[in-house]
Amino acid sequence: MTVIAFICGVLALVPLIAVLSYVIIQGFSSLRPSLFTELPPPPLALGGGFGNAIIGTIIMVGIGALISIPIGVLAAVYLTEFSSGKIARWVRFSTNILSGVPSIIAGVFAYGVVVLAIGTYSALAGGVALSVLMLPIIVRTTDEALQMVSDDLRQAAVGLGATNFQTVMWVVLPAALPAIVTGSTLAIARAAGETAPLLFTALFSQYWFEGLFQPTASLAVLVYNFAISPYKNWQSMAWAASLILVLMVLLTSIIARLATHRKKYT
Repeated sequence: MTVIAFICGVLALVPLIAVLSYVIIQGFSSLRPSLFTELPPPPLALGGGFGNAIIGTIIMVGIGALISIPIGVLAAVYLTEFSSGKIARWVRFSTNILSGVPSIIAGVFAYGVVVLAIGTYSALAGGVALSVLMLPIIVRTTDEALQMVSDDLRQAAVGLGATNFQTVMWVVLPAALPAIVTGSTLAIARAAGETAPLLFTALFSQYWFEGLFQPTASLAVLVYNFAISPYKNWQSMAWAASLILVLMVLLTSIIARLATHRKKYT
């Protein structure tokens, strides 16, 4: 059984290694400094880049994080520390359903709520769509992290005269912070790679970021648009953008791991 478990563990890594290897092989040859500082080129033209898509991705993921992380963490605190059992079960059930909603549905929702309301595709609408996808991940991971905090810590804080608010803010949340940061990072990583919601909300732009209420480029949509094009220069740029997107997700995960490691042992 140990050998079988080891083989299964290795097999679980095969898809990841295969995807990363293929993206690195295809995208590394197209990397050059101008990719980060220039706009997408016309078909068949040499040079160009996708600096606007990198900036747009960071902005929209940042908007999604600013919306979903505070709401998700506070919702999980309410579920774990203050709610009754029946309300908590219904909220957790609803969160599980929301986590299984296809991403394109989140895009259609944000299109109806934001795009039609303001009358244009925009980075703000893209951030709202991504926040819908990030929210259930943050709620579930934070909820589980708070439940793992020992009740002895809560009772000790109450015994020293702390209120419920002080216990949660200064005892429970710091103890669960590494897991909360990890869950938020997973949500950010998922949002950074989403394409369908942004097609309905932010669309795409060949120009630099012009404002929260304007169509905005993103790496995921650029990969989608350029990969299916018949032009070789766009296809090579799509592979390079895929590699940059993977590296951004990897860098975010590494930073979160280092931050939680230092918090745990300092």
